[in-house]
Amino acid sequence: MDKEYDYDLVVVGGGPAGSSAAYAAAKNGVKVALIEKENFIAETVRTSGVTWIQNIIEFGIPDKCYNPIKNFSFCSPNNQVTISDSIPRAAVLDVRKTYRWLASQAEKEGTDIFLKININDGIRNDKGDIVGVRGTGSNGKVTFHSKVVIDASGFSSTVCKAMGFAPQWERFGAGAEYEAKVESVDSETWWLMVGQEYSPAGYAWIFPLGNNIVRIGVGVGKPESNVDPTQRLKELIDKKVGPIKKLGNITPIEFHYGLIPNDGLSRKTVFNNLILVGDSAGQANPLVLEGIRYAIKFGRVAGKVASEAIKNGKTDAKSLYPYEKNWKKDIESKINSAGKVQNRWIGLTDKEWDKELDIIKELKPEEFLDFIKADFGLSNMLKLATHHPKLAVRQLFNLVKGK
Repeated sequence: MDKEYDYDLVVVGGGPAGSSAAYAAAKNGVKVALIEKENFIAETVRTSGVTWIQNIIEFGIPDKCYNPIKNFSFCSPNNQVTISDSIPRAAVLDVRKTYRWLASQAEKEGTDIFLKININDGIRNDKGDIVGVRGTGSNGKVTFHSKVVIDASGFSSTVCKAMGFAPQWERFGAGAEYEAKVESVDSETWWLMVGQEYSPAGYAWIFPLGNNIVRIGVGVGKPESNVDPTQRLKELIDKKVGPIKKLGNITPIEFHYGLIPNDGLSRKTVFNNLILVGDSAGQANPLVLEGIRYAIKFGRVAGKVASEAIKNGKTDAKSLYPYEKNWKKDIESKINSAGKVQNRWIGLTDKEWDKELDIIKELKPEEFLDFIKADFGLSNMLKLATHHPKLAVRQLFNLVKGK
């Protein structure tokens, strides 16, 4: 028998964006349904979970959910750089624990979580506005009526695409990784590996989780390269290329595969009664293709804006626009600048990567982090250009500012 539900707000997708939106909206007093297609939250892990201590503190993520990082090592075919900090400023999240913690926070505020429901369409009223979603659960068809829908379904942008608001992403990163037990690893150091052998349009990585557990992965830019990241990862592990050799015996625990949009902030993210957030909105840092912090931060903003609109009885695009205004002000220029750097990186030869690492070597830890986090605020970039009169870094500054 078909089931029907009525909610103020329906959030599609139980990842970090969806759980954060549900949390903020429920906390603000509206009736929220959070819908996840898998058997349980974070059943499948699709991301390596890199983020930053500053954001972990801001979001209140518990210590048990992450491993702190204070050394950042890069290696190219014939060069190697390590930037060491006195305190940890980055982190590798235990993605499963983090996502479940976020969902539990939403549930504590009164969100109803629905599992094993595959949403495949939105519902429109006579005016063409979205008034809910429909899909299939383990017992048949399910319909959710709502005043606002938040599409936090990730790369697939389920509701947005079903309603014809956006096409599939043209540029994206495909990532494959193993979570594995290894013989030897420095738990405070991450590795990024660049050059043709690692990835022709991307990079490989070693991200430690503590207790001799690491994530070893490869990311490949599409459509720039047709290399299969899964195949390339297996080759790198079999050959024990570069820093992978130092890990000793590698015993895989779990395989992860995921896609992340890399089209920049090209999408409109508010429509009548609909908000897009996280990967659905393309909110990802193009330099290391991480976006969990954006998903949580703007998920909370989306939930707050949606709940206020619902309480005010006005849920059209204009009433929801403060959400888009918020994220654009915060990250639009930074992501655009990071995109310019990434476009340059994608075309580098092995020799050019060796030289690029010499530029990176000149940066202080906080400068490096501003750079890799895509924190291209004007003051940060002016400081960078002033502190480093070397031509290469000044060229980078000019490239970022679009001069």
